[in-house]
Amino acid sequence: MYALCIIVGAGLAIWLGNKRFVANFPQAKNVVGDVAIYAIPAGVIGGRLYHVLTTPEKYFDSSASLLEIVKIWNGGLGIWGAISLGTLAAFISYRRISRRIELPSFAHFADALAPGLLIAQAVGRFGNWFNAELFGRPLDAPWALEIPRYARPDEFLSYSTFHPTFLYESIWCLAAAGVLIFLSGRYKTGSLFALYIVLYSAGRFFIEGLRVDPAHTFAGLRINQYLAAALFLGASVYFLKNSRAKR
Repeated sequence: MYALCIIVGAGLAIWLGNKRFVANFPQAKNVVGDVAIYAIPAGVIGGRLYHVLTTPEKYFDSSASLLEIVKIWNGGLGIWGAISLGTLAAFISYRRISRRIELPSFAHFADALAPGLLIAQAVGRFGNWFNAELFGRPLDAPWALEIPRYARPDEFLSYSTFHPTFLYESIWCLAAAGVLIFLSGRYKTGSLFALYIVLYSAGRFFIEGLRVDPAHTFAGLRINQYLAAALFLGASVYFLKNSRAKR
């Protein structure tokens, strides 16, 4: 089910990205699908590498098995690694295709795909529900998520319901996708993808703070929060600088 969520999300991203890209560049009818052949596996590998590198104790301790690294169906994909390696693979693939047919800059391509990527992330997050993982602090509310005892951290065994952080992130991603679609064409090329990073990072910073799964921390914040803050600031500077230019 975790894999199915990823596949459905990827399918939606390809469909929407292709529709948006071909609307402006009809000659690029099959480009999104061709790029996805390389970008999606690269994204999965990048996501897994990020997770392994940021939680090495799960895989490299004396009692751990290196075979666990390949078992992505047990969960453990870092979105930052997925975006980074997936975007790199997409860029290389896009450049190769552009040698055969006339295509616009990669920034146009990235802007067209940005809303679909958020929708893919929204759908993919439901894999965490099937795996009973990455939930938040204990919560007593109508929307609280019931977690089976085996999946609760030791310090929270006496609690049964928790913040459904996967749902918060899914809702945030869908809302952000709607904002990007609404703003399409209003800013200079490349701004929309930067805004995607800005919006996702902002939501992830606060949602990450609710989670109770083991993570490395520094000065009271989780490592992913520091990365989200850095990406938010960097992408914000780029967006503000780029958005002042004529579209």
